[in-house]
Amino acid sequence: MNMKREKVYRVIIYITGLLTLALGLTLNTKTNMGVSPIISIPFCVSAITDYSVGDLTLVCYILFVLVEIVCHICTKKYKTLLNDVLQIPLSIAFTRFMNLFSSLIPDMEGLPVRIVYLFLAVILTGAGIVLTLSMRLIPNPGDGIVQAISDCSGKSVGMMKNILDTVCVFITVIVSLIFTGRIVGIGFGTIIAVIFVGRVVAVFNHSFREKLIKLAKTDDIL
Repeated sequence: MNMKREKVYRVIIYITGLLTLALGLTLNTKTNMGVSPIISIPFCVSAITDYSVGDLTLVCYILFVLVEIVCHICTKKYKTLLNDVLQIPLSIAFTRFMNLFSSLIPDMEGLPVRIVYLFLAVILTGAGIVLTLSMRLIPNPGDGIVQAISDCSGKSVGMMKNILDTVCVFITVIVSLIFTGRIVGIGFGTIIAVIFVGRVVAVFNHSFREKLIKLAKTDDIL
């Protein structure tokens, strides 16, 4: 009975984390001050083509999953392939919630309001990352690709996260300059996300690590 209850807790916390993460990423875009690096490419292409950010994020996530599969085949981690494939239906659900939140939340007006919502977005994004990763279920593709490339290259997860963020920002700048003549999606909010999301993750992990382990009986967190 206790084991069954713990599994239910894990699923509830995991889903809550996904919704929190989707809301945080969406709020970041609504401030119009730059978006999180991981969705900067979909945001840029959305501004150029008028397709929704959620739909284009789904395409980006599927590409991430394909990279993960290649990395895990190269490192002979075949047991992780099922988890890789399951990230695709997860991405479909996750990006549908992004579209829903985007349709419900209006664009922010006024610099003070935008700054407040930007920091709220950072907090929600960090909290969502902690809640989802801590449950040791299916990772979000944005997190999964970092771990997969880290395993394949032998480099640290932190270093690979920084490299992935840099690559995403670089591609966004190039694509936006070519098609619009200006930089789209990269701004003050992007810098804030790069600097503070990791710190928020550290704070939430420090504050709630033991409680989450006890509640869901997971081996470790982050």
